[in-house]
Amino acid sequence: MQIALQRSPLLTRTLLLVAAVALLTLSAKINVPFYPVPMTLQVVVVLLMGAVGGAAFGVQAVGAYLVAGAAGMPVFAGTPEKGLGLAYMAGPTGGYLIGFLVAALLVGWAADRFGKVGMTLALPACLIAIYVLGAAWLAQFVPADKVLAFGVTPFVLGDVVKMVLAGVIAWAAPRKVTAFIKGTHDV
Repeated sequence: MQIALQRSPLLTRTLLLVAAVALLTLSAKINVPFYPVPMTLQVVVVLLMGAVGGAAFGVQAVGAYLVAGAAGMPVFAGTPEKGLGLAYMAGPTGGYLIGFLVAALLVGWAADRFGKVGMTLALPACLIAIYVLGAAWLAQFVPADKVLAFGVTPFVLGDVVKMVLAGVIAWAAPRKVTAFIKGTHDV
């Protein structure tokens, strides 16, 4: 008896989301030596999720990552050492995690609506959104006059490099790949 395997859009989407969560987790765990502080690669991956996959995929991918983290899986930077689950998310970096979701939505919307040029123009706004939400949340944990020094300034140079890297990779992504991730074309 022969079993025919059919392509399943739901299975494909699920596998893409699992791969996205794995990639986001890996990007959170890699520490790249950088001045003045080591950096992770999360910003690159978050921006790519929306830039290459569009708003729907970007939000689903980052949302699934946040749900996995909220459920206690050690997917975030510094986990499990710095805590797990909702307790970690309610800590000083929680605003940045929400900023990731907003950034994926913004860059994805710009890519969907205006193509690669729109995506490129949206990248700085996405980085600003991450900083604004992250710094606003961080202000609950550090004195107001220290928020920029602790939560923004040390990361700007590295994040600008990561933003440019995400833009270059998104521009280089073949249309067939972006269409496949968006679910609009078979590869």
